[in-house]
Amino acid sequence: MLELAKVLNFNRAAENLFLSQPTLTYQIKSIEDEIGFEIFQRSGRGAVLTPAGRQFCVNLFNLRAEYKRAVEQGQNFSNRYQSGLTIGLPMRSAIYFLPQAIETFESKNSGVLVTPEFIPLGSCEKFLRGEQDILFAREQDMSSVPDIKIHHLFDSRIYLITERDDPLASKSKITADDLKGRVLMVGGGSQPELRAVQKRVIAQTNIEHFNSNDRESTLTNIAAHKGVCLAPGFLNDHNGEFAWTPFDCEEKISCVLCTHSGDRRSTVADFISILKKIYAAHPAFNS
Repeated sequence: MLELAKVLNFNRAAENLFLSQPTLTYQIKSIEDEIGFEIFQRSGRGAVLTPAGRQFCVNLFNLRAEYKRAVEQGQNFSNRYQSGLTIGLPMRSAIYFLPQAIETFESKNSGVLVTPEFIPLGSCEKFLRGEQDILFAREQDMSSVPDIKIHHLFDSRIYLITERDDPLASKSKITADDLKGRVLMVGGGSQPELRAVQKRVIAQTNIEHFNSNDRESTLTNIAAHKGVCLAPGFLNDHNGEFAWTPFDCEEKISCVLCTHSGDRRSTVADFISILKKIYAAHPAFNS
């Protein structure tokens, strides 16, 4: 069925599956009878997905991808590992020292696999369902969530993002007055601390500003010379494409690791300890 959904031609799908065309047609009709709705509309030119069929196949494609991932994870465990830790985070750079921590941890715990899972910033559903053992988050987002333990990791300060050849990039620190005459992008899911800084800058300088929907749109607009942006340091991917210059403000965003309150495994405590020690050894990294 999924092969037919890709090629939308019974003959071609049957050939790809090494089936006869009548056999494939019978199988599709049997599935449609079982689930109670039509997946494909037949035509002289091939097949067309019905609206219900399109949604049904999208879900099946996703399930197949999850199944493949589950098999691969199972193979990893059967080959080398006896247990694992899963960490939810929005991007690798959010926990900048994560690769170093994984290497250190797995050298001491050779039978434990550490798996990063990348999720939207602020999303905690998988963690709360018990599908993740550790979650990177902003402390304010998790402070009222029950049955979790919060481990402070670092305080992320606010930076101005500009193009690398922007005159502001040569400064050691940016003030609100430096932004006069510029266009400031705001919005895009800004954290409360960041929104406070944005509002203060706009009020003090009467700077022109506009809403940018998300991080990727904002970076694209910066590269297109449409404006500059304030952002927390934990979003810096450190690829050198843009300049990140500290902004003169007191606000910082407390970044934490969350674990389940009932999870008393020594491996979880060990991994948290390793990360905290690495960040403690680099106090100027995010402060």
